[in-house]
Amino acid sequence: MSSKLKRLNRIKELLNSKTISSHEGLVKLLSDEGIQVTQATLSRDFAELGVIRTFTEYGPRYILDAHESGKQIAKLIGFEIISVENNESMVLIRTLAGRAQGIAHFIDRLNNPEILGTVGGDDTVLIIPSSHKNIPSIVALIKKMMTEQVGS
Repeated sequence: MSSKLKRLNRIKELLNSKTISSHEGLVKLLSDEGIQVTQATLSRDFAELGVIRTFTEYGPRYILDAHESGKQIAKLIGFEIISVENNESMVLIRTLAGRAQGIAHFIDRLNNPEILGTVGGDDTVLIIPSSHKNIPSIVALIKKMMTEQVGS
C-alpha cells in the first residue's frame, strides 16, 4: 500500500473516531503516529476524501461527507472492475487484484434495495440480489460504473 493510501486511510479512521476541529490538530495526531504531512497536502487530502467542516453543539468538526467522498471513489471504481458476469441467481464482478473488498464495500454503501449484499474476495465480488428479477438492472448498474468517465 502506498504511503498516500495509508495516510488517507488513517485520516478517515481518525475523522471517524475522534472529534477533530482543526488542520493543526490532525497534523499533530498524524505526526504522533509517524505520518508527516503539510497543511497543503492535508487540504488536498481533504478535497480528495470529501471532508467537510460542520458545526456541532460542541463547535466545529471535520467529517467525511458520504456524498462527496462517494463521488470521488466512484471515479476510480470503473478502472478497478475488469468484467461482470451473471447467472440466474447471482452477479459476479472480476476486479484488479486486491480491489474486490473495496468495490464490495462501495456497492454495499449504495444501499440499493435490489442488492441484499456482497462478498468481496481478493479479485472477485459476489453480489446477492434481493430477487433474481433484479439481476439485469444490477448488471446494468455495474456496467455503467465501468464506463463512467473520470471527472464526470
